[in-house]
This record gives sequence, C-alpha cells and structure tokens, in this order.
Amino acid sequence: MRKNLVATFCVLAAIALPFPALADVKAGVDAWERGDYPAAVNEWRPLAIKGDADAQFNLGQAYRFGRGVPADMKQAEDWYRQAAAQGHFQAEDNLGLIMFQNGDRQGAMPLIQHSADRGDPRAQYVLGTALFNGDIVERDWISAYALMTRASASGLARASESLAQMDKYIPLEQRQKGLALARDMEAKAGKPRLDLAAVEPDPAAGQTSVTSTTAAPKATAPEPTPVRKTVAPELPAPIKSVSAAAWRVQLGAFGESAKAKSAWGAIKTRVSGLGALQPSYAKAGAVTRLQAGPLGSKAEAERVCSAAKAVGQACFPVAP
Repeated sequence: MRKNLVATFCVLAAIALPFPALADVKAGVDAWERGDYPAAVNEWRPLAIKGDADAQFNLGQAYRFGRGVPADMKQAEDWYRQAAAQGHFQAEDNLGLIMFQNGDRQGAMPLIQHSADRGDPRAQYVLGTALFNGDIVERDWISAYALMTRASASGLARASESLAQMDKYIPLEQRQKGLALARDMEAKAGKPRLDLAAVEPDPAAGQTSVTSTTAAPKATAPEPTPVRKTVAPELPAPIKSVSAAAWRVQLGAFGESAKAKSAWGAIKTRVSGLGALQPSYAKAGAVTRLQAGPLGSKAEAERVCSAAKAVGQACFPVAP
C-alpha cells in the first residue's frame, strides 16, 4: 500500500473546518456541472476530510482530471482509496485503473478483477488483455475472449479493436468456448446487461462479429457523483496491445510446406506449451519456416524454446 501523502493535511483540516450538511455533496455536483470546478472542490473537501465517500470520490475525480485543482494522479489515487475502503464501488473501479496506470499493475489486478466481475467494461478490457498476453496473470485465451466480448458488446471501441486482433490468433474452438463463457458470466451477473444470444463465430471467415440486438441499458447504480454525468473516465493504457503480442518461436525450415505442416502435428504433442499456440508457415525462398505464436515477450518465447530443446527440438525466438 502506498503512503498516504494527504494524511497530515486531512487531520489538520478536519480540526480547522466545520462539517457541512450532506446536501453539500450535491451542491458540489451542481457546481461541477456548471463548470465551476473550484466551487465544487470547496464543497467536497471538508466533507471528504470528515469521511464522506462520495465527496472523497469526487475529489479523486477533480485531481484525476485537473478540474478546480492541479492534476495530481497520486492525490487522485489517495482519495479513491479512501472512498473504496468504505465500499464505494465507483471509487474501487477507478482505483484499480489508476493504480494500473500509475505502474502498480500487480497491486491493481485484484481490484480490476472485482470491477470486471461487476461488469465494468474498462476493467474487462484490461483484464482480458492481460489474460491474452499472459502478463501479470496466467494466460487464458478462453477467459480473455469472454471478457473482451463483454467489453466490446458494452460499446467500448478499443475492446472491439482488440477482439478483432484476438480473432486472428485464438482457435475457433476456444473462441466458441469464450463466447459460451461470456454468456454464462452475463447470466451470473444477476442483472444481465448484454444480449449475447445472437453472437456466433463465423467458421468460414475465422472471425467473430459481436453485436447486440438491443442497446445496453445504462448502469442502474445511484449516481450522486459527477463521473457518470459529465466526465467520462479515460481508459488506461493496456498492458500491451493485443496486436503487439507478436513474438514467435521458429521450430524448423522445410523444403515443402506440406512437410512443415506435418512436422507441426508431431512437434506440438511433444513440447509443453505449444498446444495453445498457432502455427504459421513463412515462405523464405525455397524453404518454409515453421513458426508458432503469438507470444507476449522474448522471455516467454525463450521459455517455450527451453521446453522444446529439452526434448531435442530445435527452436529459437523470432522478434515481432
């Protein structure tokens, strides 16, 4: 847990300032919506210092976007954390995302997992990307596809772009399982927001189009704070874009493409980890290079090659 940089200030201010009425949270929201951000901050700060979770969340928003106060990501994180500790779900959602954006990706993942389970499409996008690449969390393409499908169906454009990239790498069978899992996740959410009944992979095209037959309704949670009314939280940078996960391993070069394809069938059963990868057959003059991927990093490619070499199979990493 990071040191709370505003703790001393909060204690001193709590002694010096009276405790305003709870209605002042709404007065701050009204000022925010008028564009009078300093007035909004002045309404919220005394309440936040006294422990009002909505006011703490709103101050986090003000510091996050530099409205009425200088932009300060650390202050934003601190205020989100205080509100999240009191069970403020919006604050917990933003806390996980801002921790991720501030570089504490390992610490952010449990919060992002909770947010994804609650249906936050931004968290589903980040977690889905992590699961696809095998960064921070163990690689799981089925769960990655399910989460990215839900985020895309919610209308998150970046998730739709990543889903199209996943279609190029994830085998059809795993995509079908991912869609089934997405439906199951929606059913278990209690109040399903998305209609995934018509979503099916196109085996001929090898891609999946995600559509919704009905528009996804707005979140039904109470909205006493300005984030869902006037300020759209920005999506943090992904762990790495799906399209960037292009490291591969080369397993041999063959004079005929048919021999390369036959070799893949034998090699993938002998080498641990190859079964989850996709083969590619790169022509280079008179030979066909047998490669497999995608892999998220050079280190991951080297681990696959170590497993291959352990059973006598030639292997070396191929950079993007």
